[in-house]
Amino acid sequence: MTPTPKLICRNVWKLFGSGADAFARGGIDASRLPGSGLVAAVRDVNLEVREGEIFVIMGLSGSGKSTLVRCLSRLVEPTAGEILFNGENLLAADEKRMIEIRRHQMGMVFQHFALLPHLSVLANVAFPLEVQGVPRDKREARAREMIELVGLAGRETAFPRELSGGQQQRVGIARSLAVEPELWFLDEPFSALDPLIRREMQDEFLRLQSVLRKTIVFITHDFDEAIRLADRIAIMKDGAIVQCDTPEALVLDPATDYVAEFTRNVPRAKVIRVRSLMRAVEGDATGSAFIIDTARIAEAAPLFDGGATTLRVVDAGGGTVGQLHREDVVDVLMRG
Repeated sequence: MTPTPKLICRNVWKLFGSGADAFARGGIDASRLPGSGLVAAVRDVNLEVREGEIFVIMGLSGSGKSTLVRCLSRLVEPTAGEILFNGENLLAADEKRMIEIRRHQMGMVFQHFALLPHLSVLANVAFPLEVQGVPRDKREARAREMIELVGLAGRETAFPRELSGGQQQRVGIARSLAVEPELWFLDEPFSALDPLIRREMQDEFLRLQSVLRKTIVFITHDFDEAIRLADRIAIMKDGAIVQCDTPEALVLDPATDYVAEFTRNVPRAKVIRVRSLMRAVEGDATGSAFIIDTARIAEAAPLFDGGATTLRVVDAGGGTVGQLHREDVVDVLMRG
């Protein structure tokens, strides 16, 4: 059963320039944009973010992805459209209501960590709870839980200048989780990190999601990062979403030439999941080596090194759902 949408975005536009609101009055006619002096940073975007999924929005620099995520939280005011969060139209909410929603139901992590340099790790993580008026003992207890969750237990008294870049980003993540958000926005949170630390933070992010099952909107320009993290990906170009689908579908069935070019160099083994390649079980497979059905083929390939010809495929509950054959894996690897 498809999860319930947590966030729905309908026909959302963001126009920059003098007279944008007047231009949009009565509906936006895209054919009138050329020569209007207006810039369409977000163009007629429609999307649904399902409860508990990692929804990645990606595109090249200037494609509109960061503007879109700011529209979704109304940090940037959309020019037109409708944004529903838990069924509530955010564009009809007044500023007081939006502040309440951001403080209690949304978490945000951006590329720049924005830690308060004069506060300790504990105080930084507890800060949004202090803004909410939570008593000190309760906010610090919650902050300690989050610090331990992101692997920084023992560094509560350290200051940001005493931490590495990866540790600072962990503090930023802990701070955003302290308010127990229903919806978590992350705008290129790892792009400023070194490649090795970035990989570690991706691992940490996936671990956290396996525990917390948050609804996440994640912005990146890195397709490798997107396919590693995403349940679904929306690719943007010139402010519009050109395709929204699973990583597999984007690579194997691109909707446009732009998407095909965008995904052309992605190795299929890093994208295709075991469940897409498995066959029906033949004979008794209970004693054989196994792999989970959501794993990528690149993760399954090393398991055949010992001479095995099949792997048992299991679901999240451990039940056998199929078999993965060595020759099918080799075929994917050979096709690149």
